[in-house]
Amino acid sequence: MNLNFNFVLARFLRPLCIGLCVMGLSISTQAEQLAASADDFFEVSFGDLQEELELSKEEGKKGLVVMFETQDCPWCLRMKQQVLNRVRVQEYYSEHFRALSMNAEGDVSVVDFDGSETTAKEFSLRAMRVRATPVFAFFDNSGALLTRYTGALKNAHDFLLLGRFVADGHYKDQKFNRFRRENQPL
Repeated sequence: MNLNFNFVLARFLRPLCIGLCVMGLSISTQAEQLAASADDFFEVSFGDLQEELELSKEEGKKGLVVMFETQDCPWCLRMKQQVLNRVRVQEYYSEHFRALSMNAEGDVSVVDFDGSETTAKEFSLRAMRVRATPVFAFFDNSGALLTRYTGALKNAHDFLLLGRFVADGHYKDQKFNRFRRENQPL
C-alpha cells in the first residue's frame, strides 16, 4: 500500500497538531488563572484584629474580610480549591481588603476589635455567632461589621461580586442575592 505523504499530512497530522496546540493553549490559560495556593489569598496574621485594622488603614484598604472555617468543612475546602486560588480573586481582594482566616473551633489566642483577649472559638461563637462554615465577614477599618455571607459561593465570579458588593458600598441598600441576580453575565 503506497500512501501519499500529502494525503497523510492533510488527513491526520495537521488536525492532530492543531488539536495539540489548542489543548496546550487551554492548559496554559487555565494554569495562568490559578495561583500557587489558596493560602496566598490570606494574610499572615498573629490574631490581633486591632493590629489588622491598623494595617488595613495604612495600606489604604476598605477593611478586613475574615473567613471563618473549620478543619473538616467540605465547603471551606471547596472554596479554597475552586475559588480562593484564582489569581483574579486574589488580586481583587488584596487590593480592597486584608483577608484573614480563622478556625471557628480553634483554641488560638485572638485579640478582638475591642482589645479583649479571647480564643478563636469564643470569638467565632459569641461575637460572630458562627454556627455553620464558611462565613465571610467584612469589617470596616473601625471594626464595624459591614456584612457577612454564610456558605460557599458557586464560583470565582460570584465571590468577586461579593467583594464588589462590599467594596462599592452596595451592601448599604440591598441584599447580596439581589445584587448577584442583577450582575450576572449575559
